[in-house]
Amino acid sequence: MNQATCGGEPAGWSRRAFLGAIGAAAATRAWPQAGPDPSARPNLLWITCEDTSPWMGFGGDPQARTPNLDRLARESVHYTRAFATAPVCAPARFALISGLYAHAAGTCHLRSQYPAPRDARPFPARLRAAGYHCTNNVKTDYNCAEEPAWIGEAWTECSDQADWRSRPAGAPFFAVINLVETHQGPTNVEPPESFEQRIGSRLAPSERHDPAQMRVPPFYPDTTLIRAAMARVYDAITAMDRRVGEILGQLVRDGLADSTIVMFYSDHGQGIPRGKRTLYDTGLQVPLLVRIPPRWRAWWPGEPGARCDQLVSLVDFGATALSLCGIRPPEGTHGRAFLGPHAGATRSYIFGARDRVDEAYELSRAVRDGRWLYIRNFMPHLSWLAPEGYSDQAALRRELVRLAREGAMNEPRFAWAAPRKPLEELYDSEADPWQLRNLAGDPDHAATLSRLREMLRQHLLEMRDLGFMPEWRLAMLAADGTPPAAAAADDATWPCARVLETAEGVGRPEAAAMLLERTRDVDPSVRWWACVGLRSIGLRSDECREALRRLLRDCPPVRIEAAAALVDGWAMRDALEVLADAVRSEDEREAVHAARALQLLGPAAAPVADAMRAALQRAQGRGDWPMYLRFSLEPALLALDSNSGAK
Repeated sequence: MNQATCGGEPAGWSRRAFLGAIGAAAATRAWPQAGPDPSARPNLLWITCEDTSPWMGFGGDPQARTPNLDRLARESVHYTRAFATAPVCAPARFALISGLYAHAAGTCHLRSQYPAPRDARPFPARLRAAGYHCTNNVKTDYNCAEEPAWIGEAWTECSDQADWRSRPAGAPFFAVINLVETHQGPTNVEPPESFEQRIGSRLAPSERHDPAQMRVPPFYPDTTLIRAAMARVYDAITAMDRRVGEILGQLVRDGLADSTIVMFYSDHGQGIPRGKRTLYDTGLQVPLLVRIPPRWRAWWPGEPGARCDQLVSLVDFGATALSLCGIRPPEGTHGRAFLGPHAGATRSYIFGARDRVDEAYELSRAVRDGRWLYIRNFMPHLSWLAPEGYSDQAALRRELVRLAREGAMNEPRFAWAAPRKPLEELYDSEADPWQLRNLAGDPDHAATLSRLREMLRQHLLEMRDLGFMPEWRLAMLAADGTPPAAAAADDATWPCARVLETAEGVGRPEAAAMLLERTRDVDPSVRWWACVGLRSIGLRSDECREALRRLLRDCPPVRIEAAAALVDGWAMRDALEVLADAVRSEDEREAVHAARALQLLGPAAAPVADAMRAALQRAQGRGDWPMYLRFSLEPALLALDSNSGAK
């Protein structure tokens, strides 16, 4: 641990108590790692919440009412630069449980069920093998085919009643308690009456947030509805804070506070537009508190109440849990322990990935050091405010869509809501903590841009990033139970460098010749990215049209992307019929991909509305993919019907 980056006064501790803690630690600080005596090993408690940035009192937010977390922070070290690997739950939780980046394993798309790498294991299984009683209350969401097996392997008990009290006498424990109050659902998607029943009714009047007094984040316009939405977000944080107090109180009553290391964190950033699903700090940064009892003072990264600016990634948490319990983390994972006897080197960079979420196809990647955030958007022709079936149920998001449509969000600070995304984004997070001023085009920062661009490229190549493979192709590789990472281990199946080189042409008009050439490549992923690239630069040449037309007989993802580009650029009816055929496909991935393309084409899809209705009629069953089909087709058809009625 780099002590120079972690320090500060022990805020909140009396000097007598603090000196007493140091004295108590002196007798036990030589304890190095797990030994045969279970009582020598620490217990470990993770209190997790969902969809929450560090918008809390200990994080410096004056609007937050978080007395229990603030008290915990005074007894802990606050990691101010902790980040998720993805801005949405399931791929982030895959990284958490496995210590692997989801984009390296092929589990980067939300609710994917592809096999994990063969040597991947849930880290709590190693704790159980060392004698720990491991409980999970209750969310899993591991985003891979092995989830049922991993639940049985990782947890002694996994239920909504599970905690440390079920352990055998004297056994050390690892307990996870997941709090759901701050999830996107209750905070802004569910109706107000549901919120009041689930959250508001649990709060005293003094704990509620007055919408009239709320400060609106600068990436939103200041309206009455948005103020009310922000009050609801902060009410949910307060309700979550009360649960934290209850859990910590039970730990004290059970006499376990001085033998239990406590970690508090969130699975990713804030569950609001321009937070969750995006790669800004509002989507990736998480609160992280670590309280270590005095007997393990040798591991303290700073005095209680200190702030630590070391970069930490969610992929590191499993290795850190093992290290704190005296177990050497396994080789071959991407996580690094940042505490305990097996702590590794501190990170210079962290990485974030956004891929398909529900029906919303997307691909963006990010790298961040202690100061700078670089984002590369590989689908810049898509807006962050493009339709999202789940999120669009929220009044907050509908308000933002309305304001953007009416021209009320044309200032630079609202650039995230524009019809297109920048190809590259660069933010100075020290001078611009809300990351509002994109410096990617500023020649004064060209060296920083180049450094981070190259660092991201190296990471993508090292990980052999499978997010760049069309998901239909990913599913085909995994159809026989083979992990995608194994199937794509050689360049014959997955020419990662050539695919990435093609994807880097997206949004760059100077890459047009290369993209046209790559429409004839032998690899379908290369051809797919050539289509995406040609559409993104808006090339309207006869050569481009004929190249795309030739691909209408290709595999599903290529012909869907080619057809969408032809409809978008040339209103080509035979290309529209290709999409109509695809949306009626028995292959769920093909149908959803086509439905999303038709939805985003808007009025241009009207001639095949009957095919869309037929596909919607067949999508009434249970399951994720039928739901994604409904998420695209229901609003698309509603909009088409509205336009037809208006005429």
